[in-house]
Amino acid sequence: MKKKIISKDGGALLCRLIVEGLEDRKGQDIVIMDLRKAGTAPADYFVVCTGTSDTHVQSLGDAVYDHVKEKSGEKPRGMEGLQKGEWVLIDYTDVIVHVFLKDRREFYSIEELWGDAEF
Repeated sequence: MKKKIISKDGGALLCRLIVEGLEDRKGQDIVIMDLRKAGTAPADYFVVCTGTSDTHVQSLGDAVYDHVKEKSGEKPRGMEGLQKGEWVLIDYTDVIVHVFLKDRREFYSIEELWGDAEF
């Protein structure tokens, strides 16, 4: 088994692995948000991405899970939304991944909600 990567700033490495998984499946508008200075944020980083259909959103969620597990051995603490495919959330504790359909991403405006994050 490969070494766990969650450590002092293992979140940055985890973000890179997540982005690789998203890019492999043609995720769109990928953004990494550094929330470490944002105060009461639930994680150190958010990775936000858009999928083009519910099937694509589901595929992107699966790709992140598979790629991160293969490269690091890390498994998420939890995953939600895969069945519906409008918004998938993957919780790696230090990093939370949000994969949205375009209209859901616009509706929830995560980037604006956490406006004090560094991009």
